[in-house]
Amino acid sequence: MRGITKRYPGVVALSDVSLDVRRGEVLAVMGENGAGKSTLMKILSGAVMPDAGVIEVDGKPVVLNSITDATALGIALVHQELMLAGNLDIAANIFLGAEESRFGMLDKAAMHRDSGKWLDRVGLRISTRTLAGTLTAGQMQMVEIAKALSHNARILILDEPTSSLSHSESEKLFDIIGELKAQGVSIIYISHRMEEVQRLADSVSVLRDGKNVGHMVRAEATKEKIVSMMVGRELNNWYPPRRSFKGNTIALKVENLQVVGTRSPVSFDLWQGEILGFAGLVGAGRTELVETIFGITPPIAGHVELGDKRFTPTSPRVAIKRGIYLAPEDRKRNGLVLGMSVTKNISLPDIGNYLPRWMLRSGTELRVAQRQIDQLKIKTPTPRQLVGMLSGGTQQKVVLGKWLAMKPKVLILDEPTRGVDVGAKAEIYRQIRELADAGISIIFVSSEMEEILGMADRVVIMRDRKIAGIYPRDQVSQEIIAARMIGE
Repeated sequence: MRGITKRYPGVVALSDVSLDVRRGEVLAVMGENGAGKSTLMKILSGAVMPDAGVIEVDGKPVVLNSITDATALGIALVHQELMLAGNLDIAANIFLGAEESRFGMLDKAAMHRDSGKWLDRVGLRISTRTLAGTLTAGQMQMVEIAKALSHNARILILDEPTSSLSHSESEKLFDIIGELKAQGVSIIYISHRMEEVQRLADSVSVLRDGKNVGHMVRAEATKEKIVSMMVGRELNNWYPPRRSFKGNTIALKVENLQVVGTRSPVSFDLWQGEILGFAGLVGAGRTELVETIFGITPPIAGHVELGDKRFTPTSPRVAIKRGIYLAPEDRKRNGLVLGMSVTKNISLPDIGNYLPRWMLRSGTELRVAQRQIDQLKIKTPTPRQLVGMLSGGTQQKVVLGKWLAMKPKVLILDEPTRGVDVGAKAEIYRQIRELADAGISIIFVSSEMEEILGMADRVVIMRDRKIAGIYPRDQVSQEIIAARMIGE
């Protein structure tokens, strides 16, 4: 890619960006949210046309007017949000849009036979007649890769491929990447996870503010150098300085709360101003627990006490009325309305206060939104910008902003930095600590042990939808967390 430039109204998404990938190479592309990575990959996959620049494949200039053009040249993009049709089986998904036929009729037998070969290539041992909607995130990822390979993909773009995978599924993906690399497939790997990049990448290119600010081979790509290039400054302290926390007042008491699908009740206390970290493997029950506390799924038994008032969280409305708010794991699906503006998203949970006598106080709505934009440093050209046009890290700040505008008592953060770049992570960590210092009690769910240990005052470890232990921060380590998570 040579001199790629792309402009949107009020924004230069890419400015004179060049990028090379060699045959059989794993090239990591890194950068903060909003740096231009997604736009660059959409251009390479034919989904977006550049305003300027040239793309060459095998040394020859090509024009990619559509995804079909890119597919014909062996270029395939596997999105972070997996794109399978859940109501179709695996074979139908692999051949969707390129169905095999015989005598003018769908040749389902051939599609099942051939899709089985592609599943074998990615090491997925499962019937091709399985509905895609019943697959795990890891299995969906493998089907997406099999689909790309069925189109003879020579350049495979993986966008945050492990963001929803368990450890074992991630390891399987890494094995597949190694095999594809050995077969001459070039892989462009987009990730915010440093350990993955340092493990897999042969070289690293870094984007910042729509420009390519550097390219490094593996030996040069240290964590410190990558971060410095990404954010334009040194990030010596990702996490706020450790504090000595001692709880004086219980803010939230969860007593014998039984989550749907479990037999074991859960009990714990959350102190005012505390950051209570929840660690556990995928399927340990952390998300199900916090969604029950928030009332998305009412509990089978048990109750919650906020201050000295007892209640049963039968709906989110009940929880919100008492000052308990949830920033969900899937912010795009459950935390935001992507087709609405930043202002509308921030005001939506509290819309009744903006509607006296059924007349929307748009001026007040705008002032509240601007206050959150300033406080959280939300990168948006205007408060009226559609949230769907913002980067992942900026979207996460909008989720926080809508709840902070309502002055929470308890804030539940489920994977708050998933898919967020290192610069935005450091900013979110700082804001979370400031909220706790201001007396807001925080439940902090994360799959990254380093993050839990860097932020939490106490750590709750879950296994098999039960609490396997609660530890003060100074009495727990990664080894202890890992042992309790797997049952040792």
